[in-house]
Amino acid sequence: MDSTIDEAACRWHDALLRDGYCIIPDLVGEDAVAALSADLDPVFERTPLSEGLFYGNATRRFHGLLARTPHAAAFVGHPLILAIARAVLTECDAIQLNLTQAVELMPGAPMQPPHRDEEMWPLRTPGVEYLINVMWPFVPYTAGNGATLVWPGSHRREPEPSEAPVAAKMRPGTALLFLGSTLHGGGANRSPYPRRGMIVSYSLGWLKPYELPWLAYPPAVARTFSREIAALAGYRAHRPNLGTWEGRCPSFLLGCASVQPPGACDTLRPEQEAAIRAFMDMQQGPVRQEPR
Repeated sequence: MDSTIDEAACRWHDALLRDGYCIIPDLVGEDAVAALSADLDPVFERTPLSEGLFYGNATRRFHGLLARTPHAAAFVGHPLILAIARAVLTECDAIQLNLTQAVELMPGAPMQPPHRDEEMWPLRTPGVEYLINVMWPFVPYTAGNGATLVWPGSHRREPEPSEAPVAAKMRPGTALLFLGSTLHGGGANRSPYPRRGMIVSYSLGWLKPYELPWLAYPPAVARTFSREIAALAGYRAHRPNLGTWEGRCPSFLLGCASVQPPGACDTLRPEQEAAIRAFMDMQQGPVRQEPR
């Protein structure tokens, strides 16, 4: 890892764990955001309004952004973002992409109910972070157009009822990171214009992700990804033997057109392999010495 990225990752990692969120300014160029946003413009236009109490009927949301625009990969695989995510999400063999979601808050959209994204999973271990969200704005986020609201420190405690959240004011190119344990919600859009942006989230590799990656990115699509992006998008077995296909790491599907794989091959962690070898050695017993 580049030493500059390593130092920056440590600094932002510490801020993220201290406050439950951090805002990294000018992380990518505005031209890169504009190119990504332009590719998604027609998708926004044809996407129906969402439904349900949580999403509300004044937002548009769609997923699978890696398959919709080649510009998404630079955001999903941003080296600093991945370094921070891997430093926080340590209770796994490898992190995974939880979702990519484009969001549009229409004028008049009300404030989203405050929530913690880790509540998607019914079991949690105190002190273990399950998820990191990254919000990338396509337009300036302001308190008036529905900037994401976060409650500082809420990953460690329940905020007081009178405690006001912080509106994450950002311009395109800046990124908001917040933990799955942090209380947050979209703000109300009181402006006359839509507020568009993108959420990319990463989770522990052994959790069921929000977005099923093999449906969002079947092998024919994933073959166009870099090795790192394909692994994040589900084409990597999580040791021991989770997320396999025919007993093999699903990355097999990216390098071979054959539908018939070789025999199953287990995928174990080093300490598991060592324990199995020790067990097998014990079963063999001591070597008998023949008399001379």
